[in-house]
Amino acid sequence: MQIDRRVSLITLGVADVGRSTAFYESLGWIRSSASQETITFIRLKGVALALFSRASLAEDAGVEDTSPGFSGVTLAHNVASPAEVDAVMEFAVSCGASLVKKPEKVFWGGYRGYFADPDGHLWEVAHNPFAPLDEDGHIVLPE
Repeated sequence: MQIDRRVSLITLGVADVGRSTAFYESLGWIRSSASQETITFIRLKGVALALFSRASLAEDAGVEDTSPGFSGVTLAHNVASPAEVDAVMEFAVSCGASLVKKPEKVFWGGYRGYFADPDGHLWEVAHNPFAPLDEDGHIVLPE
């Protein structure tokens, strides 16, 4: 197996989602209609940016906000199915990643897990049925 060489989503753990959203919008970046009060999604070229509270991001990953190695940033690799999430997670761990949070169904209808690379950088592997992937594997967010 090999994991496709792409990042689907970069999530920044921020102090104030509203303030951060206003900043990125002032840059001319456009908030996706998939955004909610607690999370903002912004479509970039080939990747999406998410703004999520730092505490909520740590909770989602199953780590403490003050954990060594938790920088408040996660990278996501989205795949087409829950079975693919399981396969990618298993493969990453076999290559030396640390399992941080085993894959599970999540309240919003998706399926995801987290692993850390040897330096502790967090990767989310996710299937989001509401954000399909295009033919190149890029996440598709509504405008």
